[in-house]
Amino acid sequence: MTTGLNRREFWTRSLLGILGLTVGSHALAEPTSQLSASVSTSEPNRKKRKLGTLEVSPIGLGCMSMTSGSYNPPRSKAEMIPVIRGAVDLGVTFYDTAEVYGPFTNEELVGEALAPVRDEVVIASKFGFDLSSGQRGGRNSRPEHLRKAVEGMLKRLQTDRIDLLYLHRTDPNVPIEEVAGTVKELIKEGKARHFGLSEVAPETIRRAHKEQTVTAVQSEFSLMERVMENQILDTCEELGIGFVAWGPVVRGFLGDKFNEQSRFSEEARLAAVPYFTPEAIKAHMELLFLVYKWAREKDATPAQIALAWVLSQRPYIVPIPGTTKLHHMKENLGALSVQFTGPELKEIRESIEKINLIGFRKPESVLTDL
Repeated sequence: MTTGLNRREFWTRSLLGILGLTVGSHALAEPTSQLSASVSTSEPNRKKRKLGTLEVSPIGLGCMSMTSGSYNPPRSKAEMIPVIRGAVDLGVTFYDTAEVYGPFTNEELVGEALAPVRDEVVIASKFGFDLSSGQRGGRNSRPEHLRKAVEGMLKRLQTDRIDLLYLHRTDPNVPIEEVAGTVKELIKEGKARHFGLSEVAPETIRRAHKEQTVTAVQSEFSLMERVMENQILDTCEELGIGFVAWGPVVRGFLGDKFNEQSRFSEEARLAAVPYFTPEAIKAHMELLFLVYKWAREKDATPAQIALAWVLSQRPYIVPIPGTTKLHHMKENLGALSVQFTGPELKEIRESIEKINLIGFRKPESVLTDL
């Protein structure tokens, strides 16, 4: 990826141009991160949220990018274990991984990092793919495969139970009731504590919930990707299910990571993301400028505004932004100190709904399983 301006310079020029702000030379010299100087993240976060009956920290840590190589080169355990353990010290209790991340290497990292504090944290992982070749294959949620997958997950995670066991993607050849029934048995055996679903339709949630209580549904949700507002969030609320939001900072876009000059190499996964085409990024700058405006008003960073908005939508939503840097985790937790009033949320909503977004899902897409 290449950018025409560095992040600090681009942020400052854009904000001045859009908002007509006048600042002194000292303000121009301050990087974006300094805007949150009044937000303290030095003390452990002791607030909690509920996913169903499962209590977790209000912001979790998505660990996928640490070793999977999905959005950046895989990092070593020596680099990432201190990040995960540092997050624990900051009060983060919720950690998200999956057997397909790597595959397997992400669970191994998370297991080793959290082993010393296993009883103090909540570990979520996911099954649903055929990984028998050592690489991601087709979907497979047959009971015998599910059980075998969980045994491997327990070993890699260095634990005797998985706190939140998700179906990563539905298997068209296995009824959801059969999957839920198998997880129900695993819960009775003590190998799992709670059942979760990922990227599923409202009807699938209902069918699974009848067989085994669903604790959480995980999907992408952010200021820009709001398609879950079409029935998914309401279904979760009706059934007492929590919602776990991945991509709350839009893969870094709302965290001041890219600008309209950003381009990605063909082999980079971001190059294939529909909302990161050159045309889409240019169109989305208007929303990014809106985030900058609120960052100024709230004395926060753009990432904190993005996370605070997600947190403000429903009390049972828990975002799990990913990072490979502990200072970003600290910054993310600063979002807990950002509060919006009702009128402010209405103003933001009215503003974002006027912006034409490119490459995001259509509302009707949530009515079928991904």
